[in-house]
Amino acid sequence: MDSADDLEYNKAHDYDEIAANLCSWIVDRVEDAGKSGGVLGLSGGLDSAVTAALIQRVFPENSLAVIMPCGSSADSIEDAELVAKKIGINVKKLQLDEVYDNLLFKLRKLEPGEDRLASANIKPRLRMTSLYYLAARRDALVIGTDNWSELTTGYFTKHGDGGVDIAPLGRLVKNEIRVLARHLGIPERIIEKKPTAGLWQDQSDEKEMGFSYKTLDRYILTGEAEPELEERIKKMKDSTRHKIEPPPVPAREKILGGD
Repeated sequence: MDSADDLEYNKAHDYDEIAANLCSWIVDRVEDAGKSGGVLGLSGGLDSAVTAALIQRVFPENSLAVIMPCGSSADSIEDAELVAKKIGINVKKLQLDEVYDNLLFKLRKLEPGEDRLASANIKPRLRMTSLYYLAARRDALVIGTDNWSELTTGYFTKHGDGGVDIAPLGRLVKNEIRVLARHLGIPERIIEKKPTAGLWQDQSDEKEMGFSYKTLDRYILTGEAEPELEERIKKMKDSTRHKIEPPPVPAREKILGGD
């Protein structure tokens, strides 16, 4: 795996300052919303670990990390528990396998057949629904874990992991987050694990995208990439623009007609 420390642009940053700035930003957003804390899903991956560590720093008494297994590997659950213990965040587990299986069974009765991606995307949407319920009960915001690399390429589930109130990591690329994780004391096992959305067995972000995060991050930050890769990234961005932009509505004058 590419090491974040090999990227020269990471070495110029003060990651202690970055952490402090992110914490301040989170507090401002939560207070502006009139809320008192944050709720997030803890997957056992890098981004959720870093986000959880930041939330725990600013809301130690009103932060909640929720582990939501749904066809999840034993390793990912174990890693999520390891992170929660390491950073000392309040954690709860919500088993979603039965809910998922029942819903998918009913949906397949309505529309028979198999669609791996459509089926897999139910999982993050169930998690989003659960987080919003818990956040409402705790007078908190749902804190997202998506990073700039994912937001650039649309590599997230619409109304799933993309369904959040705020996204603190939204302007940090993947490998910057890996460096930040070390400054926050995230276990090395989490930092070095292969990035995966965990949608199905042996799924890998980089294998699915067709390029490495290091390559993508360099393009985002410097604009440098081979022409073929640049075109691929632009196509991904264009095809997933609907995930970022508000739903389109018709212009009023077009509806009413007239001159």
